[in-house]
Amino acid sequence: MPGGAPGGAPDEMPGGTAPRMPGAGHRPLVHLTPRTGWVNDPLGLTWHAGRYHLFAQHVPGSVDWSPACHWSHATSEDLLRWRHQPVALAPGDGDAGVWSGCVVVDERDPAATARLFYTSVADGALDVGSIRVARPLDDDWTAWEKGPVVVTVPEGYDVTAFRDPFVLRDGDRWRMLVGGGLADGTAVAWTWVSPDLETWTPDGELARRHTSRTDPVWTGSAWECPQLLVIDDRWVLLLSVWEPGTGHHAAYALGELADGRFTATAWARLSFGPAPYAPSAFVDREGRPGVIHWLRGVLDPDGAWAGALSVPHVLSLDGDVLVAEPHPVVTTGPVVGVAAADHGVELPAAAWVEWDASGEHRGEPVRLALTDATGTHVAELVREGARVTVTTAAGSWDLPTSIASPAPSRPTGILIDHLVLEVFTHAGVLGAPLPPATGPVRLAVDGPGRARARRVG
Repeated sequence: MPGGAPGGAPDEMPGGTAPRMPGAGHRPLVHLTPRTGWVNDPLGLTWHAGRYHLFAQHVPGSVDWSPACHWSHATSEDLLRWRHQPVALAPGDGDAGVWSGCVVVDERDPAATARLFYTSVADGALDVGSIRVARPLDDDWTAWEKGPVVVTVPEGYDVTAFRDPFVLRDGDRWRMLVGGGLADGTAVAWTWVSPDLETWTPDGELARRHTSRTDPVWTGSAWECPQLLVIDDRWVLLLSVWEPGTGHHAAYALGELADGRFTATAWARLSFGPAPYAPSAFVDREGRPGVIHWLRGVLDPDGAWAGALSVPHVLSLDGDVLVAEPHPVVTTGPVVGVAAADHGVELPAAAWVEWDASGEHRGEPVRLALTDATGTHVAELVREGARVTVTTAAGSWDLPTSIASPAPSRPTGILIDHLVLEVFTHAGVLGAPLPPATGPVRLAVDGPGRARARRVG
């Protein structure tokens, strides 16, 4: 996302032709980072006018989060190489901060104006916002004009959190979701309906779940960024699990939507590890549904920027399991080598690895190591039984290989991009920050199995 004040010149990410940006030495190649400053939730990834537009929560001029969040803006033709655009929305005009939300385009009416719905927050009441609309002043979406508040906290609730609108088409009308929580520990997604994206009528609660419910997954006392998607003709409710002051992980439910009420039939966790949070749904130009996450803890060693966004993930269903995989633009690059027990592979700066850990089928743990030119471990993955354990300098975390029965046999996917590690299994995605490496990173496999590496970008 762009740093600096609105109206600043666009900048292209590493791999482009623009001048070198601050912190470029270790800056990820295909994970979007702010030019300078802080970034968190990705927002409104949309294919429009021949390119993708991606917004995000951004604090210019600081590597620490602040309530005075802006909406940054970046564009791309291929989802890999991004160009920073001027800040789209900034605090002011009644907003102490312009927090998370969504971008809506009426695909049934190409001439219709896009809408940007966002959370307006006030000093002294940051957790309980109101929902406001903005409209673009040009077809490039570089300037937006704020409009009125369209939704506020529903009456009759003891609300502790209220924010993050998401709008979808529901039959012949529009439906808005807003997440939050109640003082008794109940997480709620409220809903409103509109015939025209202008006037909104309360429609009660879409779904709720108490923090005491943990089987099969805990979903917290409040929901951030609730989103309702149709994947393979089934409804999926995607949530970011929040407790006061702390965002935990992404979870989802499969279920049925009828008369504005979502009835869950299966619950599961989507994200693991310290980094992924606040997934934002999108549909790519080919119509594939997906999400993009905020990756926490990814820090420029030179202190110029903080935070990164994941590569886009494509979503599909395998039975009752929501499967996330990197977008094909990430996984279809040229093969640079295949690592096995008797030989390793030197990786390019951004690499996609498909690890077939065949030894686990004989009850043996299988290891994959990433080391830099000095022999220092950048990361180690151990696959044993139904889990992969990922260890970096920041800690160690487990990722299930599958939650289906019987478990499908499939490789573990690994994306390494300078300071970012993303790991993919049938059960979910794990993300973690990596320390700066000295020289190229080398891939090695200890035990049975092979790991095929491809160049990304």
